[in-house]
Amino acid sequence: MRPAAGAAGRNVRLLNPGDVRDLAGRLGVRPSKRLGQNFVIEPGTVRRIAALAALSPGDVVLEVGPGLGSLTLALLEAGAGQVVAIEIDRALAAELPRTIASRAPHLADRVAVVAADALHVAADDLPTSPSVLVANLPYNVAVPVLLHLLAALPGLARGLVMVQAEVADRMCAGPGSRVYGAPSVKLAWFAAARPAGPVPRSVFWPVPNVDSRLVAFTRRDPPATTASREEVFAVIDAAFGQRRKTLRAALSGWAGSAREAERLLRAAGIDPGARGESLGVAEFARLAAAHQPEPRTI
Repeated sequence: MRPAAGAAGRNVRLLNPGDVRDLAGRLGVRPSKRLGQNFVIEPGTVRRIAALAALSPGDVVLEVGPGLGSLTLALLEAGAGQVVAIEIDRALAAELPRTIASRAPHLADRVAVVAADALHVAADDLPTSPSVLVANLPYNVAVPVLLHLLAALPGLARGLVMVQAEVADRMCAGPGSRVYGAPSVKLAWFAAARPAGPVPRSVFWPVPNVDSRLVAFTRRDPPATTASREEVFAVIDAAFGQRRKTLRAALSGWAGSAREAERLLRAAGIDPGARGESLGVAEFARLAAAHQPEPRTI
């Protein structure tokens, strides 16, 4: 683990378990299962996450669901140039600036809090364009939030997110894996993902009944294709909607018939007897392109 970056990160007072519970009690906050709230209460864990993010003073960090501010403070300590925190809970969003001002007063101007739903946030809703995503994502919407942010914020170049262990496995899986599915392929459209380590249940309040893991990702260009992202994602959804069936059968509704599905699969150089879990994102992009109507000529 690397030390805090420079003098700016010194004198940041991280939240310990007692601080988190006291703050929540003062605000009358009870962690919401509906919002997927599990607060990290162990300073060593947020320090590890911030260190793994390898931040620099030039980074604008996007944090989703900062909650009471445990990770936010660690990001400042680690040397983030700026933190844009998106919080759906308005009581928590209102309190976070006060927490930062009391525990890192010399860095308070580096944090901007946006009270919004990350599932619907747009670039224009943010005060500046973020370059790095570091977040403890709400488990119930982790993949939709991540995919939306990658689509809506093209400046996001890399990130480190904490998600449920099973979701992390799916995000990082490649073709042929038992857990490879639509989330794996859709994330691969935007970025290369890799496992970045486990997080024990004991560091959360309340303690979840699932394990957690970190996933790191680096943005890359999508496959070259004439199809739009929406068209590619539509064929991905169709292929994994009936994953036990061959692609010829699973894509019959998408294509209009099993015969047309076979024709399109062969046109894209894909075996009609294969299943969706055997295809990479580039093959799905070829298939979506084959489904486009031929241009008309005069």
